[in-house]
Amino acid sequence: MKSTLAIRLDRDLDRRLSQMAKRTGRTRSDLAREALRRQMALLQFEQLRHRTLPFAEARGYLTDEDVLRDVS
Repeated sequence: MKSTLAIRLDRDLDRRLSQMAKRTGRTRSDLAREALRRQMALLQFEQLRHRTLPFAEARGYLTDEDVLRDVS
């Protein structure tokens, strides 16, 4: 089942969305869905990172470099 979402765009964003759709041959809806998927994934990642940060810090992982050092 699909649902519809109506959003208001300012003129600049509307213009940029239309231009990008034309340049890429995709629909405005396709671009908006992809942007929403990416934003939702980013927010989910940030939430997970926030929840796990205390456990990582307790084990000495204070920076991304600390993690990369041990997983590389």
